[in-house]
Amino acid sequence: MQIEMKCQKEGKLQTGTKCQEEGKLQTGTKCQEEGKLQTGMKCQEKEQAQNLLGRFVFRSIRQDEAAEVERICFPPNEACSRSMMLERIAKAPELFLVAFDRETGKIAGFLNGLSTNESSFRDEFFTNAGLYEPDGRNVMLLGLDVLPEYRWQGLARELMRRYLNEMRERGKQEVLLTCLASKVEMYQKMGFQDGGISDSAWGGEQWHVMSCLLS
Repeated sequence: MQIEMKCQKEGKLQTGTKCQEEGKLQTGTKCQEEGKLQTGMKCQEKEQAQNLLGRFVFRSIRQDEAAEVERICFPPNEACSRSMMLERIAKAPELFLVAFDRETGKIAGFLNGLSTNESSFRDEFFTNAGLYEPDGRNVMLLGLDVLPEYRWQGLARELMRRYLNEMRERGKQEVLLTCLASKVEMYQKMGFQDGGISDSAWGGEQWHVMSCLLS
């Protein structure tokens, strides 16, 4: 608008042409800068993923590995109990994905869920591993745990990327989870859509339901 007003005010065709060219140049420069920024971010994420691959082994769960990590990562009102975690591991070990630190010899974080043919998230999935359906088309994601000393390094994103790819390869259709409002943007960056306030009352908190279509 400023370019057009300047051209009209000066009333010269040559100036108008120059203004148009400057406008296109500015727009092109801005696009180039944004393109470089996006490319740079992708390169940075790729490099970060390669570094993570060098440090961590991504594997399935082993008995009694997850309960202590869960206790550290979540407050008491939100954390899954040790007995519930053991039952979940016994029922659906293939729906766990662990990041194991080669350097320290300990778990840095993990993802876990239960497959089901249900399409709505409910709190009973946290407490009742008997709801697990091995051939269920959907996955209710029940926890993304990353120990404090491993956060802000891209590990949560890499765990989620690998988990979603694995579920896609297994023919699952959708992954659902609930999160606090403060985590909505994080999960959106991982490919999830915000479905608004959930019916969940887990831990006495208000949750958003998030979903990611895999097919």
